[in-house]
Amino acid sequence: MWQTVSYYAVLVLESVFGVFGIRLYEEPHYAVVARLADHVEVRRYAPRLAAEVALPRGGDAARSQAFQLLFDYIAGANRSAQGSKKVAMTVPVSVRDIERVAMTSPVDVSEDGEVMRMRFFLPAKYTRDTAPLPDDDRVKLITVPEETVAILRYSGLGSDFERRQFDLIAELTGSRWRPVGAPYTLYYDAPFTLPFLRRNEAAIPVEQAPTTSPPR
Repeated sequence: MWQTVSYYAVLVLESVFGVFGIRLYEEPHYAVVARLADHVEVRRYAPRLAAEVALPRGGDAARSQAFQLLFDYIAGANRSAQGSKKVAMTVPVSVRDIERVAMTSPVDVSEDGEVMRMRFFLPAKYTRDTAPLPDDDRVKLITVPEETVAILRYSGLGSDFERRQFDLIAELTGSRWRPVGAPYTLYYDAPFTLPFLRRNEAAIPVEQAPTTSPPR
């Protein structure tokens, strides 16, 4: 009982600070390997554990359903050797609206049309062996491998994510970094955070283009 009360009390406190863009949540560790502009950088993330929900694309309704499933998981809809556990909220929340394409494309592949994927990254203290298992089969635990990602940071409501993703790809043009996957969006703040204080990021997996030797 006390664990439940304290868990939600912390969430309320975090929400109050979150209105003003103050984030008390854990973030995945990364190293900045390049800066292309004031608002664009290339990061290298270590492998991370995440809870993921994949649903047919359905706009805000699908996103709300996915968020609720993931929140229920961290709030106790899970099981472990010690019973259900409360899992601390982390940021960012990753949202990928992926249109399924041919098997040769370097993005996720499926036969089921269009899918939206949402991920909560688990606190670093958890591993696949220690993380509680979801009660709902729609919530999957996945290990996100080490990856290098280009990021474009912006504020606002985040509804212009498609344009921001396009801007990020344009920033990469002519650089030594080239996209190797589909773009997605990272959200760091709750909907009630003041828009001009929000942190959103357009993201895309990248690799360093091979250098070519000048002709002799």
